[in-house]
Amino acid sequence: MGVNGGYTWSDSERVDTVSRDLFGNPGLAGGPVGGVIAAELATFSLSASNDGFIGGGQVGYNQQFGRWLVLGVELDMQGVFDTDETTRADSILTDPAFPTMPTVQSAHVFREIDSIGTIRGRVGFALMPCLLVYGTGGFAYGGVISETDIIQAVLRDPALPNVYHAHGQWDNLRPGWTAGGGLEWMFMTHWSIKAEYLFYDLGRVHYGLSPLREVNASGMVFSVTAPSSTTQFEGNIVRGGLNFHF
Repeated sequence: MGVNGGYTWSDSERVDTVSRDLFGNPGLAGGPVGGVIAAELATFSLSASNDGFIGGGQVGYNQQFGRWLVLGVELDMQGVFDTDETTRADSILTDPAFPTMPTVQSAHVFREIDSIGTIRGRVGFALMPCLLVYGTGGFAYGGVISETDIIQAVLRDPALPNVYHAHGQWDNLRPGWTAGGGLEWMFMTHWSIKAEYLFYDLGRVHYGLSPLREVNASGMVFSVTAPSSTTQFEGNIVRGGLNFHF
């Protein structure tokens, strides 16, 4: 059993948001085009990385067969620190029929991995009596968060005086897989240090946002847009560890 610490960085950072125009009120001037503009603005891709420090502990079992072959299993659990990032992007579109009344948008995405753990098999070869080189792979799991916020407003239009907001979030454990390898050196009786690389993939998450509903000053619905976001949680871990062998 032992402790470990290192660094993790993400391979996939994009949050892709796609929006559908559900309703552009044909009874209001600019309603149909306004719905198309709202949906077009609310379709975007932004990046938010999940790079940060990682630390935790592990427990496992090894069995040596003959002079060279070592088989084992290892379980670990780590906290991940400073991996949250928020990205903002502003955009604007104008209906040609109303050139002085553009629709503006502020979009925000947030991603975080707050913990990651693995249950892995290990296959190693004892290059020397005190030095093991090994490959490893198996099950991975992690606590992940992704959020998307969209704020829209039509400027200089007294009939549409409000700001319109949509929000969606995923916050849960994700299962996945991991694979990698490393070196472990027994530097004294019962004690070893290791250096290890792992790639992990916790899969793709998809979540819907609340409808983006634009309502005019009279309380009538001007347009309704349905956004949803998708992002992939995968990345790399480089770490060192200290183990005590019973």
